[in-house]
Formats: sequence, C-alpha cells, structure tokens
Amino acid sequence: MKKIYFFVFAVVILFIITFLVFRANEDNWIKDSRGVWIKHGNPSETPDYVLEQQEIINCALEKFNNFSEEVNSQCLGVCGNYAVDIVHVPRAEADNLISNQCADYNNGIVSHFIELDQEGGIVRIV
Repeated sequence: MKKIYFFVFAVVILFIITFLVFRANEDNWIKDSRGVWIKHGNPSETPDYVLEQQEIINCALEKFNNFSEEVNSQCLGVCGNYAVDIVHVPRAEADNLISNQCADYNNGIVSHFIELDQEGGIVRIV
C-alpha cells in the first residue's frame, strides 16, 4: 500500500514540476485583434516597440482631433512610418478605393498604416 501512495505522490510532484517549468509567462505584451499591443498580466517593463506604437497612436489620435471636413481624402497624414486613414465600420467599398487611401502608403513612402473609424477608434494597425 505504501508503494501506491509513494507512486501517486511522485506522479503529482512530477506533474507540478512540469507545469511550473513549461507554463507560459503571464507577464508580457500581446497584440489584440486590431494589432494594438496590450498588457497581459503585469510586465516589469515596457518594450521599445510598445512605446513606439503608443507614440504613433497618440500622433494618429491628435491628427484625428485636428481633422476638418474640408479634407477631400480619408487620409489624415503620416505619423512616423505609418499612414493614418479613416475607414467605415463595417468596411465599405469606398475604403478600398485608391483615391481614399493615403498616397504615402500606396507609393511605398511609409510601410505601415493605422485605420481609425469615424469616432477616432482604432480599427486596425498593420
């Protein structure tokens, strides 16, 4: 009977050790479905790529807040290496027209873009 208890105890201890060694780090940064870096758990530091994205988002929101209806395009301009574009939610056919997209992105001057909805919410970051 002692052998059975010892065996069960050994299996439980082995399982606990395996779980502790191979568990995922809960304190990190992950991208949500929009492409925005968000905290997962309580990371000890903020990586440079997260800080950079936060600066780009702040710039995009500033451009949106200064947006006037006089602009003929849905493109609000550029923040760093990102074009800032306004799109419909759900996405409309007009959003796919080249004339409604940022020329800097289409011409390869910038390599990423941020899409905002009509209220200034982030739709996606690519």
